[in-house]
Amino acid sequence: MPNEVTDVVVVGAGQAGVAMSEHLGAQGVPHIVLERHRIAERWRSERWDSLVANGPAWHDRFPGLEFPDVAPDEFAPKEKVADYFVAYAEKIGAPVRCGVEVTSVRRHEGRPGFRVETSQGTIDARCVVAATGPFQRPVIPPIVPDGAVPVQIHSSGYRNPEQLPEGAVLVVGAGSSGVQIADELRRSGRRVFLSVGSHDRPPRQYRGRDFCWWLGVLGLWDLETPPQGAEHVTIAVSGARGGHTVDFRALAASGIQLVGLTASHDDGVLSFAPDLAENIALGDAKYLELLRAADAYVERNGLDLPEEPEAHVLGPDPECVTDPLLKLDLAEAGVTSIVWATGFAADYGWLDVDAFDENGRPAQRRGVSSEPGVYFLGLPWLSRRGSSFIWGVWHDARYVADHITTQRGYLAQGTTDRPGTAPATNHEK
Repeated sequence: MPNEVTDVVVVGAGQAGVAMSEHLGAQGVPHIVLERHRIAERWRSERWDSLVANGPAWHDRFPGLEFPDVAPDEFAPKEKVADYFVAYAEKIGAPVRCGVEVTSVRRHEGRPGFRVETSQGTIDARCVVAATGPFQRPVIPPIVPDGAVPVQIHSSGYRNPEQLPEGAVLVVGAGSSGVQIADELRRSGRRVFLSVGSHDRPPRQYRGRDFCWWLGVLGLWDLETPPQGAEHVTIAVSGARGGHTVDFRALAASGIQLVGLTASHDDGVLSFAPDLAENIALGDAKYLELLRAADAYVERNGLDLPEEPEAHVLGPDPECVTDPLLKLDLAEAGVTSIVWATGFAADYGWLDVDAFDENGRPAQRRGVSSEPGVYFLGLPWLSRRGSSFIWGVWHDARYVADHITTQRGYLAQGTTDRPGTAPATNHEK
């Protein structure tokens, strides 16, 4: 049986794959989107039950469709986010094939394009877009051995407090996921320890505007490279319970025991780095820096936005910060579960092409890789700070689609024997 042929295979039908399909379709590029599960599957089955989007509905969406049943300033629940991408794919007529896993991609020998092996056959494609995003393989640091506590799970496997055995819980990681999970567990009546590392802590709202708006008008979404040392710093912001600024002092006041970075384990005892006060202070500094930048913007532009001087008042550090806990006997503290909110790693084992650097990371610029015909989409800082966010990936996809269309134009010169041949263009952005 002959192989199926198309111009572009897009791997993944999350926000990146759907955005890519929209722009390819608008430019008349024949393509197929392959998804091993369902559209936006990670929103449904790899997030906790109460998760909502961390940005308001007016911001965390594509330009072509609003959330049908979420007010602009509200935060969409995870199921509605997944439903949104299903509806968007239907709206644009995206050629998505669900339940199809890509097992390998290899460049053809002696002719252009790639051989895409899937669970349902082989496809020959001129180009391949890896739109699987940054959340591919959960990372749990090898610190606590199996059996040291009854349950160790990654945040992607956490669903709700009832899932965990009775007892105290250690949550490792103080980004959006770790903070929200720790808060939910504490509200359920659990004793909770929260291990806090380096983080960025923006205000949820300031002077009546969401932080997404502030990052936009201040040009911070468009930063092209992260500040030195901040490539992997997590953002502590929450859309839970209507949205609120993450306040570690308030978390401590609620009964959560803050500790520093989880460092090591020895015979049932966890050791924490003596860096809690420093981590809190650095997060505070970034928070106050954004407030000052916002105030300057208001004054410079003569905006009539209400002053909020109380937002600048942080209050004293709690005792758990000034006199930090450096060791924790897990059994003595009654810790029966550890939730690792420690992020994800990429997994491109299926992509057998020369598109990676010496550290195994995609070698790319704005999604265009070092391997002609291979593209990446949905990665943090792909082109700017907003690249891994819903609205940001849509704009990155447009750039990648423009590049593919331009290359098709060059290749089409004098070529009439391949499907989907496009006329030459002078289109470039």
